[in-house]
Amino acid sequence: MAKKKSVDPLYVKSKIREYIKSKGCNTSSAVLDGDKLNGSIIDLLDRAADRAKANGRKTVKPRDI
Repeated sequence: MAKKKSVDPLYVKSKIREYIKSKGCNTSSAVLDGDKLNGSIIDLLDRAADRAKANGRKTVKPRDI
């Protein structure tokens, strides 16, 4: 897999921590500060954008995700 360029986090850390806490778990700082979560979000959004383009649209819709 090609390495993605570094991008600012596309999520709100406090909201992630709050959600995980609501599930009765603690959050490792490595989850919030690492590239894994952001990379997963970027991959999901890249695939959605590619699908929209493949369908002749510039607008990403929920069905693309």
